[in-house]
Order: sequence, then structure tokens, then C-alpha cells
Amino acid sequence: MGIYLNPGNGGFQESIRSKIYVDKTGLLAHTNECLGTEQKFICVSRPRRFGKSMALKMLAAYYSCGCDSRKLFEGLKIENDPEFSEYLNQYDVIFLNMQQFLIEAKNREVTEYLEQEVLEEIQETYGEFIKGQNIGLAAALRRIYAKTGRKFVFLIDEWDCVMRERQKSEALQKQYLDFLRNLLKDQPYVALAYMTGILPVKKYGVHSALNMFTEYSMTDQDVFEEYTGFTKTEVQALCERFEMNYKETSNWYDGYMLKKFQHIYNPKSVVEAMRRRDFSNYWTSTETYEALKIYMDMDFDGLRADIVQMFGGGHVPVNTRSFQNDMQNFKTKDDVLTLLIHLGYLAYDAREKQAFIPNREIIEEFETAMQVSG
Repeated sequence: MGIYLNPGNGGFQESIRSKIYVDKTGLLAHTNECLGTEQKFICVSRPRRFGKSMALKMLAAYYSCGCDSRKLFEGLKIENDPEFSEYLNQYDVIFLNMQQFLIEAKNREVTEYLEQEVLEEIQETYGEFIKGQNIGLAAALRRIYAKTGRKFVFLIDEWDCVMRERQKSEALQKQYLDFLRNLLKDQPYVALAYMTGILPVKKYGVHSALNMFTEYSMTDQDVFEEYTGFTKTEVQALCERFEMNYKETSNWYDGYMLKKFQHIYNPKSVVEAMRRRDFSNYWTSTETYEALKIYMDMDFDGLRADIVQMFGGGHVPVNTRSFQNDMQNFKTKDDVLTLLIHLGYLAYDAREKQAFIPNREIIEEFETAMQVSG
């Protein structure tokens, strides 16, 4: 068991041993369908604290070879899937947390540091196939595949942190995107690549390095809707278990409207409310209102007036197609509104193409930001 190569099932074990665990293992049936197909590149973007990292831990526990995770999945939904055993612990998994590499690289190039760290572990397991070779990660994996036929599952957390935290460094962003493209695109050793972040990947300027990914974002989660947050049925069960008022729970944390699942709840906040048996602002307390204030102060085309309208319960039309999927290049108020949808500060009605403030928790955040902005 390694840090990056086959990290094992410890993270998922912590999840299912927690006081509150909601079974989202049905997600694995969808990823199994994509293994080794043209649809093997998946990018799922959601707001922070919406279970992205937890999903990756589950995927690592399921696919990683070198451990036995069968008991961890006993009684969970995926156990009844006919392909459950076929893929269980059958792949080499490479797990990359880009936030970690961005912090630890310091003055070095992020990708150079990443390759050094991961190659050290690759050498321990497959050193005989790349011995004496001074090559990069992609070349090493190609040689391993050529000699062994082994394919890899790539799990990448916080894939977009370089874009979010190095917004003005276009050279770094392009170099990073080129690295990911070379590592993943058209490579025979890729069985599955599952990335998570806050922002989608498609339109970073004119650079389309990662156009092989199918995107599932807050404007269209498609088959992953059920796994975006907690569903109405799941929250009702939790309210009954913890003797909490369901209507009040909905008032505080519901409101993320998807196409099929019209009621998606913020999972972090629901869990905290059930654990503490108290309704409060839990999700937004993990980030200062200043982040929201910055975007509100960009008064494109009457943006502030639209926010006031939503603050009063109204819905406003939004064109999400013009957004360039970054946090710096804004041309219209639609770009800012779309960013706020991806960040989770606004919900999106895909049928009516309208944005709105989803619940009381987010209303409080807007209220604070509006008061400070005058």
C-alpha cells in the first residue's frame, strides 16, 4: 500500500465507520461502465464540501489492488451489482491530490515535484521494467504497460486548484494542462480517469488540452445527479433517525435543483445539523464571506440588482454557456452568476435556465456580504 500508488481502503473505512454514512456506492456501477471505453475520462465538479474527496476514497478502496475491500462493501448497494466482483481490487490506482502538490512544491514546478514523488513509488513496484531509465511519469507507465499489460485507474482530487489559486499565472496553468494531457490523453495504460474539482475543464481560454473529459457540473450532473449531494429520501431517513424536523432541514439546506432530482441537499451541512441536533450555517462557515463579496462587487450589467432580486426569493435568467471556466476572465454578469452556481452560492434550474439562492444557509451568507458591501 502506498501514498500515491494503490493507497488502499483506509479512507473509505473511516467514512463507513462514521456516525453518519449515506450509501453512495451506486456511483461505482457508473464508473464500471466507463472502464476501458471512450467514456473513461470523467470530470465531476461540485462546490466544496459536497463529498468529492469521499467519493475518491470509495473509488480507491474499490479499484486498488493489494488490499481486500470486499467486507467494506458488504450490505452496500454496489454489492448487488452483477459486475461488483469483476472489478473489485483489480487495478493499480494512482491517487493524486493536486492541492497537496501545489503546497509542497513551493518554488519548484508543481508537475516536476509530482513526477518525482509518484515515480519513487512506481520504482518500488515496477522498478525492474524502468531500471536505469531517466524518464517522466507518462513514459514510465507506457513501458510498464508494454511489459505487463497492466492498466491504471487515475483518481485526481482538486484538479483545478492550480487554476483557482494561481489565477494570474497563465504560463503555469498551460504547463499544468499540458502535463495532464500528456499523462492521460491517448495513453494505452489508462483504464479510467476520474477527476474532481469545483470548476469544469472545457473552456480555459482557448486551451483545450483536456477535451477528452466528459464533464458533470452543477449545471448538468447527468447520471451523477444522485451522487451530487443528499437526496430527499436520504434526508428524510436521517431526520427520522435523529428526530429532527424535516421541513426545517429543507428550509436550511435544500434547494439545489437538478433535472431528475429536484431536491439535492448540502451533505456537509445536513451531517453537521444531525450530529449537533441544531440548525445553523455549517457549510459557509468553512470559507469567509469575502470570497462572495468580491464577485458581488463586480456589478456587470446590473448584477447587484439581480442579486437583490434573488435575495427576495426571485429567479433570474442566466446564460451559462459563455463562462470560460476560470475565476478571472469575466465579460458579462452571466459569467459571474455561472461561477456562483459552480461555487454553490447559487442554484440552477436547468429547465428554465434560471439562477436563484437555494436556501436559508446561503441567504445568510449573501446578507452578510451585502451589508459589508453597502
